[in-house]
Amino acid sequence: MNESKAIGYIRVSTRDQADSGASLESQRMKIEAYATMHDLHLVDVIEDAGFSAKSLDRPGMDKLLKFIRGRKVGVVIVAKLDRITRSVRDLGELVDLFQRSGVEFASVADHIDTSTASGRLVLNVMGSVSQWEREAIGERTSEALAVMRSNGKRISRYAPYGYKLNGSGWIEDKHEQQAVQVMRELRDEGLSLRKIAAQLEKQGYYNRSGGRLSAQTIANVLKRR
Repeated sequence: MNESKAIGYIRVSTRDQADSGASLESQRMKIEAYATMHDLHLVDVIEDAGFSAKSLDRPGMDKLLKFIRGRKVGVVIVAKLDRITRSVRDLGELVDLFQRSGVEFASVADHIDTSTASGRLVLNVMGSVSQWEREAIGERTSEALAVMRSNGKRISRYAPYGYKLNGSGWIEDKHEQQAVQVMRELRDEGLSLRKIAAQLEKQGYYNRSGGRLSAQTIANVLKRR
């Protein structure tokens, strides 16, 4: 029965590889131990080595999603939630996919197990937060524009970084939102604004003129957090 079949997913970024606690082997051992403890048949452990969690665009993740959509396994196991994604938005999409496919999800370090009521509650709350965040941003943007128009103020024809104009409002720009996520991750790791700008350039993220993003632009984006 596929319900007893599990697949593991492990990931490290280039930066994580220096941390033995986040190593691929360490993650693999935790997943194997969890599968043994819960009497699950671990059919494979898929890995993404040297990939950021800024998006789901990773070769190992593509393989994992095929397993899930094909209903070839009943459980997906990760050592820690941030190994599969650091994006609340992407987590919301994954939660929806797990539910549609009838696949359980377990995160060892976070004590999340959707085969239990409490585990489902935690993951559903996190997915709901993702949806709320998207809707709240849209509402705040529309309200702000309406107030500005009613006060006779000129509305800029430029959307803030991370967004693009859509009629009278803004919508998220997918590529720039990926850059925003990278900014936040690097800031959380303690990098300065200048170093974040350099890392963004290396990863192919630029300002709208094709140059390096300025420290001020990055600072403005981080203030919206």
